[in-house]
Amino acid sequence: MTRLTEQTLAALPETVERPRYDRTALKPGIVHLGLGAFHRAHQAVYTERALAGGDLRWGTVGVSLRSAETRDALQPQDGLYTVAVRDGTGDRFQVIGGILRQLVAPEDPAAVLAALAHPDARIVSLTVTEKGYCHRPATGELDESHPDIVHDLANPQAPRSAPGFVVEALRLRREAGLPPLTVLSCDNLPSNGHTVAKVVRRLAELRDPALGAFVAAEIAFPSTMIDRIVPATTDADRAMVAAALGVEDRWPVMTEPFSQWVVEDHFPSGRPQWEEHGVTFTREVGAFETMKLRLLNGSHSTLAYLGYLAGHETVAETMAAPGFEPLVRALMTEEVSPTLPDLAGFDVAAYCEELRARFRNPALRHRTWQIAMDGSQKVPQRLLGTIRDRLAAGQPFDRLALGLAGWMVYAAGCDERGEPIDVRDPLAGRIREATQAASTPEALVAAYLGFGEVFGADLPASEVFRSAVTRQVARLREAGSAATVASTAAG
Repeated sequence: MTRLTEQTLAALPETVERPRYDRTALKPGIVHLGLGAFHRAHQAVYTERALAGGDLRWGTVGVSLRSAETRDALQPQDGLYTVAVRDGTGDRFQVIGGILRQLVAPEDPAAVLAALAHPDARIVSLTVTEKGYCHRPATGELDESHPDIVHDLANPQAPRSAPGFVVEALRLRREAGLPPLTVLSCDNLPSNGHTVAKVVRRLAELRDPALGAFVAAEIAFPSTMIDRIVPATTDADRAMVAAALGVEDRWPVMTEPFSQWVVEDHFPSGRPQWEEHGVTFTREVGAFETMKLRLLNGSHSTLAYLGYLAGHETVAETMAAPGFEPLVRALMTEEVSPTLPDLAGFDVAAYCEELRARFRNPALRHRTWQIAMDGSQKVPQRLLGTIRDRLAAGQPFDRLALGLAGWMVYAAGCDERGEPIDVRDPLAGRIREATQAASTPEALVAAYLGFGEVFGADLPASEVFRSAVTRQVARLREAGSAATVASTAAG
């Protein structure tokens, strides 16, 4: 089948939205680190609207920090790809044209640094997942012993990590007298702008105190809150897109109709007029971010771990199983919502109902295994912060503890049928080693609480916390996830 390219755009069905602007006139105003599915279904779509409005200063140079897979798929397609928006009412398709080039950092770090140091660049945005910041999730501090950070301090002109590339780019721009980049994190980190600022400033300071002082004084790190469900693309998805477009797209992205982006408006060197295209700008992102992390992401992770253990492949399948929707509803309304900061004028109850409807979307085959990845980096923000607030208020947190227990059983690497689980987590090896001899729920929880980078010092010292989580681990081991969830909902 003919490939999606500039030459084949005109032959697409009229129902397919496509670039109508002059792509040859695009300027490389944004360098994006982490050219994965989420960025291409979220921030790139908002930027595409700005480009369609005529502001061509904001083309994107996309950088993959690990794999060449995305570059190899998009380069023969002139950087074009399809966003398929799916729900129970049908599918809608848009071809995105704003990605100018695709780079692979391990192949050519110098090319990445050259893109970041280009005079037209104004923003470096990131979707590198929680683990990509080389920080300690429990504290938000730079992990100075991280192998990539050790490498980047020894080889600053050939970095491996996202913070390493950012720091070296800021140094290059400073020496060249270029406007400073705005560093825009779009990952699910608590106060992501403040967290990334802390990491980048510390790395810059370790390299050169003067560079650290410059970063602290001159570089903007606006916080953001992002929300859109983007499942992994399958071969069936590719076939569906090819049938709809009449051309082959090797790397389309699937997503839902809902999309939200809340951004702190602090861009000293300029930005697209995203607010004209659906982005909410605010002085304080934190309340929105906390709401999303705790309600959406916390519920999503709970569904992923318990759903996977119960034998469910997707979130929608999990939501349809006995007890799971009542569990999530009670988790949201009874345990999470009372911990949220004030959101004047925002209808939290309606937001929770909208989340549950999104989780039920049968057109999105969002795999529980995919969501379950990198739990050691996610649970501190998605579950533990809420648990800490419940503990401080002397309030129960049984459903939160059940979600956490689901992660502990899952990450130990053996499912309820005795089959191995393909656990993808930065701490997977250490967790397996620490838990392999844990024959009792008490021993399993004790093994996990030894990971200070996840649980800090306070939670392991809390007998209330330890007891609540141990009780839920025991239930999962004795009855299994499906029966435990069903009985929790019934109770």
